[in-house]
Amino acid sequence: MVSLQAKRESRALIQRRRGTVLNWIGQAILALGGVYVLFQVIVAASQNPGVFFQQVLNGLQLGFIYALVALGYTMIYGIVKLINFAHGDVFMVGAFTSFFAISMVELHRWPLLIWPGMNEGVSTLVGSATVILLAMFIAGFLAVVMERFAYRSLRNKPRIAALITAIGVSFFIEYFAALPFSYTNNYITYPRPFDIYVLRSSDISSGALIVVWALFLLSLITCGVLILLGRRGNQRAHVWSRHPLIQFALLLGGFLTLVLTLVVAFPVVSGQEWDLTVSNVTLVIMVSSILLQVVLQYIVQHTRLGKAMRASAYDKPTARLMGINVDMVIAATFALGGGLAGAAGVLYATAFKQVHHLMGIIPGLKAFVAAVIGGIGSIPGALVGALIMGQTEVLSAGFISTPMRDAIAFSMLIIVLLIRPQGIFGEPPTEKV
Repeated sequence: MVSLQAKRESRALIQRRRGTVLNWIGQAILALGGVYVLFQVIVAASQNPGVFFQQVLNGLQLGFIYALVALGYTMIYGIVKLINFAHGDVFMVGAFTSFFAISMVELHRWPLLIWPGMNEGVSTLVGSATVILLAMFIAGFLAVVMERFAYRSLRNKPRIAALITAIGVSFFIEYFAALPFSYTNNYITYPRPFDIYVLRSSDISSGALIVVWALFLLSLITCGVLILLGRRGNQRAHVWSRHPLIQFALLLGGFLTLVLTLVVAFPVVSGQEWDLTVSNVTLVIMVSSILLQVVLQYIVQHTRLGKAMRASAYDKPTARLMGINVDMVIAATFALGGGLAGAAGVLYATAFKQVHHLMGIIPGLKAFVAAVIGGIGSIPGALVGALIMGQTEVLSAGFISTPMRDAIAFSMLIIVLLIRPQGIFGEPPTEKV
């Protein structure tokens, strides 16, 4: 009997060692593949730096769109522990909502119809914001309906049931949208709510770049002083250092400085004639994405709803005992995530000028990978992971192979799960006492 038990333990030990060796071999193969891809990008970038930095700008644009979708995955998983694979289709519905609002109703022109003498720039800003808000409302409403009728009854069931249901809901939305009386299965050209303008390196003066750098450094110094005073006991300075306006100004100023520096400074430093460009679409996407993320961070950290969301994510039974309506909190979380996905759909369609009923599949999956890379459950992690994903996809398509961009992007999910499963900003799982 003892010898039989020893044989079993010896066999289990051999299997564990074999699994460890195979795991190390797999990680080594992935690491070598990653080094090869990085080497290819570096070689191509050294041969044509102008194309490289132009692709970096394009990657920023795509990354900010992925960030809005990734936030929905992060919030929903943080509270319900559900990967909502229908989230990409909410993104698609938001894009189509804006398409019909622009092409049929001309909602983006309503300020000029009511006040014909209004400034054209203000009219475009108000009209475009109205289109985005409508898309966010419809997408958020769809997400709440999905939660109420598809997911709520499965909340206490095994997770695989909710996961399979999410995949079924995704297929239903996609192929219902393909019906002739719905969105149809055609690729449709998207009319932008505003005219596109392209800024080239020659259009931006060095003086403007110096002003932007000065404002950004001033904001950094101001924030640093507020943080220092807050640590020394000044409560007002501590509150102001975490104010949403300060966060918005720092994020927007930082990325705007980066974009203008790429467009202006690198051609000057290198002495080469690079024709780097950035469009107003990129700037609109950047500003809208940062603004929505700062608003979400404020809701989560400084409102009663946000406190209820954090309490429900930590312990639902205790949150119910404390008087929190957990069902309402979960529905509000789906509404917020769906609204962000709807806004991302509008920005994506504005950037790439095309909509179709399957447009949400790949962006939705890549946003999920971005959420995992950044640390699912972390709002800053969703932004960082999305920017990494955007750069990976664009640089892979530009310097390696267009068909390989999806393979390389999704292989990052495997690498992260093997090396750091909790993501960049995620925390390792701990047992509650």
